[in-house]
Amino acid sequence: MSPATAHLAPTVLAASSEASEHRPLIISLFAAFVIATLFITVWAGRQTKDAADFYAGGRQFTGFQNGLAVSGDYMSAASFLGIAGAIALFGYDGFLYSIGFLVAWLVALLLVAEPLRNSGRYTMGDVLAYRMRQRPVRTAAGTSTIVVSIFYLLAQMAGAGVLVSLLLGITSDSGKVLIVALVGVLMILYVTIGGMKGTTWVQMVKAVLLIGGTLLITFLVLLKFQFNVSDLLGKAAENSGKGAAFLEPGLKYGATATSKIDFISLGIALVLGTAGLPHILIRFYTVPTAKAARKSVNWAIGIIGAFYLMTIALGFGAAALIAPEEITSSNKAGNTAAPLLALHIGGVDSTWGAVLLATISAVAFATILAVVAGLTLASSSSFAHDIYANVIKKGRATEQQEVRAARLATVAIGVVSIGLGALARDLNVAGLVALAFAVAASANLPTILYSLFWKRFTTRGALWSIYGGLTSAVVLVLFSPVVSGKATSMFPDVDFHWFPLENPGIVSIPLGFLLGWLGTVLSKETADRGKYAELEVRSLTGTGAH
Repeated sequence: MSPATAHLAPTVLAASSEASEHRPLIISLFAAFVIATLFITVWAGRQTKDAADFYAGGRQFTGFQNGLAVSGDYMSAASFLGIAGAIALFGYDGFLYSIGFLVAWLVALLLVAEPLRNSGRYTMGDVLAYRMRQRPVRTAAGTSTIVVSIFYLLAQMAGAGVLVSLLLGITSDSGKVLIVALVGVLMILYVTIGGMKGTTWVQMVKAVLLIGGTLLITFLVLLKFQFNVSDLLGKAAENSGKGAAFLEPGLKYGATATSKIDFISLGIALVLGTAGLPHILIRFYTVPTAKAARKSVNWAIGIIGAFYLMTIALGFGAAALIAPEEITSSNKAGNTAAPLLALHIGGVDSTWGAVLLATISAVAFATILAVVAGLTLASSSSFAHDIYANVIKKGRATEQQEVRAARLATVAIGVVSIGLGALARDLNVAGLVALAFAVAASANLPTILYSLFWKRFTTRGALWSIYGGLTSAVVLVLFSPVVSGKATSMFPDVDFHWFPLENPGIVSIPLGFLLGWLGTVLSKETADRGKYAELEVRSLTGTGAH
């Protein structure tokens, strides 16, 4: 142990030592969840008979059920582990993630939820291809969906590696990579066996567990401070070593002009990203009517809003009760703040502390498994339905061939995600998800909005928007401090970054909109006004929707 952290003994390794004493309990809780969800998946798999069942769960879910599943899909490892860590280390600036993720739902509700459900069938590509040339647009939509999903999967894999390593006392890199691989294998099983039905039920169960676990920790944190939030915040500021600055803007984003611009970029990406996330968008196809789609978003806003309010107690509670050095020595990016808080709330040397640690960690693991299943389903569905069935097979694939292609794509995407997730295991998961939001908002959102609301929009505009937004966002991320040049980068020992911001949203999102407009006005083709009129009626009324 380095001299800088030696004074923290024995608390630095408290979680892992408690975990070692109560490992049977921890493994039992993890195993119980995995077995229960695999049982649900097999049960749902037996009811999956055709493509509509595999992609959209047979459109049999109610507004409340889908709202619960959307919440389960949306409240990811970033929400539970990353935000708590960001608040615990950076106070007010860390709370931006909670605000951004919540406000983003208003954009999704007002702009895309109902029109998308009415206009499409299984994927985002259905909406874009309705009035465009099928093959190029579906190829672009499928490519974008897969790239965004893999960016999001990185965050979940990184969270899984950190969490299980903490609990099982695994310190070796090979051990952490094995954990990431285990999560990848489980997500492949969920999707290939259960399809959308199995994934939806897993997400509903996970949402209930996550809200329950967060509510319990929030109650215990507030109880410790006699339900006086002012005392909680005051203690957090004092314990952080930053004083009043901990509760004010600028600790993470404000020291320099670059960090202030990064703050704006992050905010734009968070607020606009949800409406372009493929795994959230396809959830609207699982309900039978447009009214049920609206209802599901309303339920999701209520559930997600309550959860993000409780992240105040998680993050500031961790800051108040745990030394910042202990949080960062466990994980540099702060991803273990929530499990460590559970341990401290229950008592570091007590059985109750170990039970709370195991419970909250099992809930976090459930969160990761449910979200990776949703992401993998979105990307494999888009490959099978958009690229395989409509581009490669030119619309002549049978439903059985399409579903088989989706299952094979699930395995391929799982393998890629395992490899990339192993590299990203030391990055803050909230930051990684913010990158996925930026890519989604740059590539998908401009094209969706133009398709739904601009009658002149053409195929060239769609292609320029998707590929331009996607390429600019990914290139800027690759040459940003997220990948190289900092101690917390993916490759900390090299430095090839030239883009100064950690989030590319402020550049790539306007560029996506600009390229969509430019491609359209420079295009010689004339938009099909009749098709647009049909799409407009369908998107607003639901007439002719599947």
